[in-house]
Amino acid sequence: MKRLIFTLCIVFVYQISFAQPPTRAITNITGDLYRFQNNAHYSVFLVTEEGVIATDPINEAAAQWLKDEIKKRFNKAVKYVIYSHHHDDHISGGKVFDEAIFVGHSLTKKAILEEKIMAPVPDETFETTKSIILGGKSVELIYPGRSHSDNCIAIYFPKEKTVFAVDFISTKRLPYRTLNNSYFPDWIKSIKKVENVDFEIFVPGHGDIGTMADVVEHRNYIETLYAAVKEAKAKGSSLAEMKKTILLKPYKAMGQYDAWREMNIEGVYKALQSQE
Repeated sequence: MKRLIFTLCIVFVYQISFAQPPTRAITNITGDLYRFQNNAHYSVFLVTEEGVIATDPINEAAAQWLKDEIKKRFNKAVKYVIYSHHHDDHISGGKVFDEAIFVGHSLTKKAILEEKIMAPVPDETFETTKSIILGGKSVELIYPGRSHSDNCIAIYFPKEKTVFAVDFISTKRLPYRTLNNSYFPDWIKSIKKVENVDFEIFVPGHGDIGTMADVVEHRNYIETLYAAVKEAKAKGSSLAEMKKTILLKPYKAMGQYDAWREMNIEGVYKALQSQE
């Protein structure tokens, strides 16, 4: 009986822990530009007189909440939805915005179709740059090259001097775990192209809002990481040895340093192996 009661208690605690409501919020960035939070995922949207230009719809429940909130707070419909890249944890809620025009890079469209991702296929695509103008306001889409995927873009709001970029740039935090399906040294070049944009506010898809300095720091980290792994590999060091000797001490204060440093090393090592 005691064992049964203990088991039931564990099940109850387990169920409660997974029944917690998601953390959702809308906060103002600057002017008519807003940030939407769904737990650890973020997107942004711009309110204009003729409607809203939104970005990553995250998932269906998040997108429905956002759609309802935009209608309630601004009495506007979402006219455009821009995909930052094709990964489904950022775009799978797209079908909620059934009257919007979907926009993404041509490689984003290709990946959605090939991987059978359950999200609306972009109605409009581009290769290098694209402008969206609505209600007298503009958004610039920039493809800086391969990075965290082969189709990540930077979304630039010129009047607000703000850039939104997802997964290939973070603020005060190491890149995610083993950097799956990432491209080197292309990733470094892509961040440098973002640095050439005239912005003051940087908004990532995860984590805190930052500035140009945070973008530069992230690029410096990846550049240092890549160079160190490449040099160690050329000298014949094993992956295990690299994890012990490549300490990246100047970046020790960055978030997830202890948890992800070795994973980052492994990611670059595997990327270099795949190039052989």
